[in-house]
Amino acid sequence: MTTVVFFLMPGVHLLDLAGPAQVFSTAADFGQPYDLAYVAESPTVVSGQGLPLTADTAWPPLGPDDLVVVPGRRAPTVDAVLAAPVGDPVLAALRGHHARGGTVASVCAGADVLGRAGLLDGRRCTTHHDVQEDLARRWPRATVVRDVLFTSDDRIVTSAGIASGIDLALHLVAVRHGPAFAARVARDMVVYARRNGHEPQTSAMLRHRSHLDDVVHRVQNLLDERFAEALPLTGLARAAGVGERTLTRLFTRATGGLTPLRYQQALRLERAEHLIAHGSTVEAAARAVGFEDPRMLRRLRARAESAV
Repeated sequence: MTTVVFFLMPGVHLLDLAGPAQVFSTAADFGQPYDLAYVAESPTVVSGQGLPLTADTAWPPLGPDDLVVVPGRRAPTVDAVLAAPVGDPVLAALRGHHARGGTVASVCAGADVLGRAGLLDGRRCTTHHDVQEDLARRWPRATVVRDVLFTSDDRIVTSAGIASGIDLALHLVAVRHGPAFAARVARDMVVYARRNGHEPQTSAMLRHRSHLDDVVHRVQNLLDERFAEALPLTGLARAAGVGERTLTRLFTRATGGLTPLRYQQALRLERAEHLIAHGSTVEAAARAVGFEDPRMLRRLRARAESAV
């Protein structure tokens, strides 16, 4: 059983908390062993949106496989947002969990609490765009990364603002259980497959999801989950209950010009770029995303670079 502890500060943003909590709760519904816990310095915490929340004041036992998440908070000023009233015992708990091999994450301005615990020193991090400069000034030994949704550095995972906590949590689920499982969780939450924090803040999985064609969405769901497999047009059309020519016509119209094959290639390319950015060779990344010949991946990368 993996315990996910959410530390709640006064004024906690509901979506900072609810987004990641929903991801791990949905993962548990699908059979993964997650147990969610909520800890605060007082038994009642009033959220930034005025909703009172109850929490435990004692931390549960935590091991290396467990996760602590610090959501951000709402306050009248930037200084107040970054000066959340958090005591030394909480900071010691965060440091101790990380020192024992555990993962510590933050959403939005929750990154400042990690900074006070000494966990941002020498590491990459991010936060909401409104407080990025202030966070960088407060913790000059950290590298604050702009214009990403989340960063991960030595089991310190930080995300930008509000809804990006969902991206952070889906990333952690994908790392632990694979991208296909994360895509299943995302689809159940009606966010489909989400963006990656180390890549531009748009992706094929989002750019081509703004349409209302249920047939195309069903095919995209299949491609999102099984993009590394060989998925002939015949099988996709059969799964969608339409003919091949009809599927191609509907898909191209809904996605602004992409065929199912080009959409699948875009998914493979984005995943391969993520793997390469994390130290994989082009050959290994090509195999991981389903290309039998790495030359195909090289051609797609060259085509994407020339289009920039």
